[in-house]
Amino acid sequence: RSTKKYFHNLNSNFGSRYVAWLAIDQFALSGGVMTLLYGTGLPLFQQLGIDAARTQLYTTLIMSPYALKPFVGVASDLIAIRGYHKRYFALGSIFFGLVGCASLLGIYQNGAQQLAVEAGYDSVRRLADFIVLCFTAMNMTGATLDILGESKYSELMRERPGSGSSIITFKFAVSLAGGILTRTYVGPLADKGRFHILFWIALGMILAPVFPTAKGWIPELKRRSDELGMNRICCNLALFDIGKFSGKRVPFIVIALSGLAAPLNAAVSTYGNLAVGLGFSALVFIGLASTTFVIFPRVFFRITLGLMLMSTSRIKLGSALNYYYTADEACVPDGPNFSYTYYITVTGIVGSIINLLAILVYQTFISSWKFRPALAFTILVGSLASLVDVIVINRWNVAMGIPDHIFFLLGQAVFENLVNILHAVPMSALSAKLAPPGMESAVFSYSVGIGTYCFLLS
Repeated sequence: RSTKKYFHNLNSNFGSRYVAWLAIDQFALSGGVMTLLYGTGLPLFQQLGIDAARTQLYTTLIMSPYALKPFVGVASDLIAIRGYHKRYFALGSIFFGLVGCASLLGIYQNGAQQLAVEAGYDSVRRLADFIVLCFTAMNMTGATLDILGESKYSELMRERPGSGSSIITFKFAVSLAGGILTRTYVGPLADKGRFHILFWIALGMILAPVFPTAKGWIPELKRRSDELGMNRICCNLALFDIGKFSGKRVPFIVIALSGLAAPLNAAVSTYGNLAVGLGFSALVFIGLASTTFVIFPRVFFRITLGLMLMSTSRIKLGSALNYYYTADEACVPDGPNFSYTYYITVTGIVGSIINLLAILVYQTFISSWKFRPALAFTILVGSLASLVDVIVINRWNVAMGIPDHIFFLLGQAVFENLVNILHAVPMSALSAKLAPPGMESAVFSYSVGIGTYCFLLS
């Protein structure tokens, strides 16, 4: 009965077609494509002989579209393509993802990766750089659809204060369901080197939201050129809301520029000097905090600064230790020596199930809490997460008679995933409720973009 009531309230507050669109997007893109790319990157780059440090930098670059959300948010708030603020931005991003995925299929169907390996290190580096570009294009699709969906439910949540955080827990639950399904086949196929099959599956998932998006399942009114403040641009194909921009010019410019932080930082660290990248990261962090203080209301600044400090203080060792955990016996004697099937599929599925349980716990017990104790609980649990890696590396678990497979599964899969979801849900709800009218996409994407930047920085 409570489940039926939950979905009834969800549909009545947000509309059944929008809820369906959000489910397709989250299942196929956020849960499917993003999980597939994150899981495929490790074995793919290992097979090409890319070292661990560069793979970690590549991962940061691949994830940078999620920090580019402020650009998309500002553009979709101000520009209406053929009268719509969201529909054609979504379709355009899907096109970029399809191009990236089709390019990968061309490489792996024709054996170009093997030719690059035979040609030497320089050819491998060029191929790896191109693969990163394709992965980034595919993630740009997921990031764009994500912020467009988030800005819409932010708008609807503000109009319906009694809706609570139900749409956010729904979003995360569907995304996790897509991630669980994706992880069941990524590990086994990666162990066999069948990357082309993974990219065919990714192509289908990128195509999944095309029909509902083209049919207007994202609710929005069509804008007209005779509306006050609307100017025609781009050969009359789009409208620019000069009235909205003029009234909030500085915040819009600042939010748009903030989207440069993560991709610039990733590019400097990957293709330049790491020390310069660290210095640049510190300057960007201070700059974002200072700009938020000057431009936005104090309550928004305090919440954003708290988000930045929480994200950067949670130093994540997982991506840095991927090679250690998956190295064979010859490379790391008496090490964990995990297979991709175990490391990507088994631990990923267990972690996703823990996430789903965490969402149920949050929705049932914690959603009625005030934000402060909810976040304090997240910080407390998060402080234990990195201990798992420390114990495994020092082999203390083996000394205690606990095998790596069991200790890592019960430790890393539980703590890391539990902390991530318990942190994400209240912060998403808080950011959604703070977005002012007319700037939902821009302000929400600013919060998410800064959070993503700090996540990648840590």
